[in-house]
Amino acid sequence: MYILINKEKIDIINANTFFKRLTGLMEKKNISYGMLFPHTNSIHTFFMKDAIDVIGLNEKNEIILKVENVPKNKIISVHNSIKKTSILELPKNTSKSLNIGDILTFISK
Repeated sequence: MYILINKEKIDIINANTFFKRLTGLMEKKNISYGMLFPHTNSIHTFFMKDAIDVIGLNEKNEIILKVENVPKNKIISVHNSIKKTSILELPKNTSKSLNIGDILTFISK
């Protein structure tokens, strides 16, 4: 799947298996794609080689959290009182044009 941000296609990997959720973007350099962690309300950037943008989504894929250029060794949480949240990790500086309240559309390949 992918999303379009400013007419740029960004491939998205769905972290829907234990191994994908466990490893995520750890140890990756020059990240050029994103990862969607469904049914998740927090992530960490331990063992990351590059900064990332972190987007928190509600069940409607509405942006409820946006943190740009998250460096390694950080923990990011979406508001715990909101159920059915997901987190989208994107390459650094990708989310500049996105705003809280925007709804993302994931497109199947």
